[in-house]
Amino acid sequence: MAFDFLATPLTIQQTGITPRLLDELTLKVLYLNGEMYVSELGTKLHVSFPVADQVFQRLRRDMFCEVTGMSGGVHRVTLTSQGRNRAVEALSLNQYVGPCPVSLFDYIARIQAQTIQRMEVTPDKVEAALSHLVLEPATVTQVGTAMASGKSVFLYGSTGSGKTSVAEALRSVFEDESIWVPYAVELDGDIITIFDPIVHETVEFETNEQIDQRWRACRRPCVKAGGELTLEMLDLEFNPTTKFYTAPIQMKANNGLLIIDDFGRQRMQPTELLNRWIVPLDRRVDFLTLRGGRKLEIPFDIFVVFATNLRPSSLVEEAFLRRLNTKVKIDIITPAQFQQIFQRICADCGLAYQEALVDDLIGTITVELQQPLRGCYPRDIVQQIVWEARYRQIAPELTRQTLQQACRNYFVSKEEDEYVPAR
Repeated sequence: MAFDFLATPLTIQQTGITPRLLDELTLKVLYLNGEMYVSELGTKLHVSFPVADQVFQRLRRDMFCEVTGMSGGVHRVTLTSQGRNRAVEALSLNQYVGPCPVSLFDYIARIQAQTIQRMEVTPDKVEAALSHLVLEPATVTQVGTAMASGKSVFLYGSTGSGKTSVAEALRSVFEDESIWVPYAVELDGDIITIFDPIVHETVEFETNEQIDQRWRACRRPCVKAGGELTLEMLDLEFNPTTKFYTAPIQMKANNGLLIIDDFGRQRMQPTELLNRWIVPLDRRVDFLTLRGGRKLEIPFDIFVVFATNLRPSSLVEEAFLRRLNTKVKIDIITPAQFQQIFQRICADCGLAYQEALVDDLIGTITVELQQPLRGCYPRDIVQQIVWEARYRQIAPELTRQTLQQACRNYFVSKEEDEYVPAR
């Protein structure tokens, strides 16, 4: 796993952050933690000892802190009364007390340096990622072509056809590569937190290099949003209490994968989302809004997957579809594919697979129930068998009786669907 190492800054100037911001952040840390060694300050701020010492010397000169002791040549410091007053003022401006941010300039440069446009997307990688799914070779090629573009793909088709499974499987293509994600970004005193342990999976490595600790080495992120997605989630979230920002989902997903699942079923209209992203999808830059209406331009370096079971023409007009570069239909499956999927699911669940019984099941679904064959049915039906066996405290078994019971549990018959209760 190769890394483009980020050298640790040894001076305040090399951090790219204003001395004032470093002073205020240090004052807040001392105010909340009490006496600390300068080395501990560096650890808290995720900066090198030379930088922490330079900040301490500035604060000491301005009589904001004083020395209370020394150990191994390292000063132990605390705030003066003047320093405590200044710390309270700093906390009133914002309550961010964490790793020192990086500058917006450095953040943009890093996103561009580790862009997904430079990812190596090969047939072997894509086929391996999708190998656990039963797909037509042409579909795999379409998906791989979309990934090579580094832009977007539009997956559509009937419900239960496996669109979400395809989208989520693409994550493994990203797993071999790691990127640097900052804890936070600063612009003119405003702080935006980016690193999210829920989204960013950190990786460990050994090196003799002195790494800038304000960044975390992570796998390329994968962010998934479904029906809960709102227009507000696509912009900076300002907390009026803490007075700093949280990055929106697309900023957290930079250099990675963003899945918009159940597209068209969000609490906003599909055209609202695409109007919001019409420029980012085309030009790979996004515009976020700060307090007061100021616009912030950031890279939109994301491979976006839209997955929907609605008809594309009912969602958006042709002008929008054109900007979704590749459209892939994931639809109902053939009897042979159904058998192949069922066999895999049985193996995963420890059931003895019987082709003749699955043939009968296919007839039940298509003829008696008049349902198309969907890719989700084998998993869902086998789960019904496993669940009933767990309830009965017996070993699950694939038989004609267990399949019939699973179908009764899972499907709604045509007669029941047409039933209208008397009033």
